[in-house]
Amino acid sequence: MSSITSTLLNYLVFRYLQESGFTHAAFTLGYEAGINKCTIDGNLVPPGALVSFVQKGLQYLEMEANLTCQSDVDMDEDISFLQPLDLITKNVCELRQMVKEKKKNVPGNKDKEKDVDREHEGERSRAKEKEKHDKDKEREREKEKIDKGKEREKLHEDHTGQEMPTNQEYKVNEKPGENGVPKGSEPMDISTTSACQSCEIPHSDVTILEGHTSEVCACAWSPTGSLLASGSGDSTARLWTIADGTCRSSAQNGPLNVLVLKHVKGRNNEKSKDVTTLDWNGEGTLLATGSYDGQARIWNTNGELKATLSKHKGPIFSLKWNKKGDYLLTGSCDKTAIVWDVKAEEWKQQFEFHAGPTLDVDWRNNVSFATSSTDNMIYVCKIGETRPIKIFAGHQGEVNCVKWDPTGSLLASCSDDVSAKIWNMKQDKYVHDLREHAKEIYTIRWSPTGPGTNNPNDQLVLASASFDSTVKLWDVELGKLLYSLNGHRDPVYSVAFSPNGEYLASGSLDKSLHIWSLKEGKIVKTFSGHGGIFEVCWNKEGDKIAACFANNTVCVLDFRM
Repeated sequence: MSSITSTLLNYLVFRYLQESGFTHAAFTLGYEAGINKCTIDGNLVPPGALVSFVQKGLQYLEMEANLTCQSDVDMDEDISFLQPLDLITKNVCELRQMVKEKKKNVPGNKDKEKDVDREHEGERSRAKEKEKHDKDKEREREKEKIDKGKEREKLHEDHTGQEMPTNQEYKVNEKPGENGVPKGSEPMDISTTSACQSCEIPHSDVTILEGHTSEVCACAWSPTGSLLASGSGDSTARLWTIADGTCRSSAQNGPLNVLVLKHVKGRNNEKSKDVTTLDWNGEGTLLATGSYDGQARIWNTNGELKATLSKHKGPIFSLKWNKKGDYLLTGSCDKTAIVWDVKAEEWKQQFEFHAGPTLDVDWRNNVSFATSSTDNMIYVCKIGETRPIKIFAGHQGEVNCVKWDPTGSLLASCSDDVSAKIWNMKQDKYVHDLREHAKEIYTIRWSPTGPGTNNPNDQLVLASASFDSTVKLWDVELGKLLYSLNGHRDPVYSVAFSPNGEYLASGSLDKSLHIWSLKEGKIVKTFSGHGGIFEVCWNKEGDKIAACFANNTVCVLDFRM
């Protein structure tokens, strides 16, 4: 019997509602997760073929939940009263009624059913009372917070004559270290409930890039120039030329210079051609894109398609160039990773170790790399080797992201098991188990600091972004929490360090982008858009930040302090 994961169900619900004309931020979460994990038993299922199944799937799950009783009536017994055809042709109410009627004819079940009904009625009443009590308490707490916040702001204005830059509460008032990271073992908890008007990035410093006709899932600056690449669910990637200097609206500058990289011929917007991921080579001369159709494509900066790489049998979820630029690495829903010889335009080696879809890949050096999967495993592989050179087992949930530190000596991973872990090649077990988040951790990033970077005198730290709406910064030497950044209200999908390591940008489904100063430990700039944010990235100079949104736009923000 086939099983359906909650992630897939979220994805199905989103697609069904989207195609019915209904959109809501809550379902964007399911869709983005669905991009990465749309499988049944590890096999790709075309989204279009499942739309008609959504309602029946939901009905079945609801029926399953409603039929489960606190008494000794077994769930399997309830389902046994139904035929497979009933599940397809009947709605939940009809199914419940059928079970109820058939159970009446079973000796001894009538009295049991009455007891269960009375018990459920009592539980519903108690639940309603508890819910009302909890809501009242929550409203009281929120009112107290607002009142206290207003009092603090008023006191501050009375003494200084100006507004507070942010409203913050610190558990520990630690003094920052040399690069702004607090020294000592106690973390600093930054609870920013609001940002003042002076932190808002003015519209004059924002360029809104319009043209995509579906959500924009990925964006990346060229490492050498002013080109910004974006990938969307509309079957295209786009190359935007962003002028140096201050951003201005397109209305002031005239038509934007943009190249459209079409992933499907003609006007047929096949959903299987969604652009899910993209990456520039180190020289900024080639852009690689990964698509839902399982193909990787390589483009030059003139928008010309240079190569189409076909071997995967499922969507490509991640792809990365090695530093030398001669190999491209792709990870797919077909459970494999492939290294491509770019010059020869052919695959060099396919790695088939995972038991589930490959969710992320990252190069350690020019010939070895790590892969992560829904099977909870991490493999370190090397070109020419037929088996993994290292196996990291320890996560209890899908491993969403793996990233090597700047020197390639430490590997960080994050998972649906609510933990991030740090590994090294010298031991099998993780070095640190980072467990301060309350929900799934979606992504992680290393700071561009420490040995082997342009900022060697600053401390190396790890940032993690979670569905619990927080970003956390970690001391990777001690495995301790340094900062908890609590400025968002919804899941945080993306974080990015500035090139100098002094600032961190975070983008959330709450439609806001925050820029945090690690020296001051606060939000210094913020921008609110009109859709959930899937990715944020800095340009090489560190004076511009791009963010891609669920409302089909890309925004470029000027950053000046």
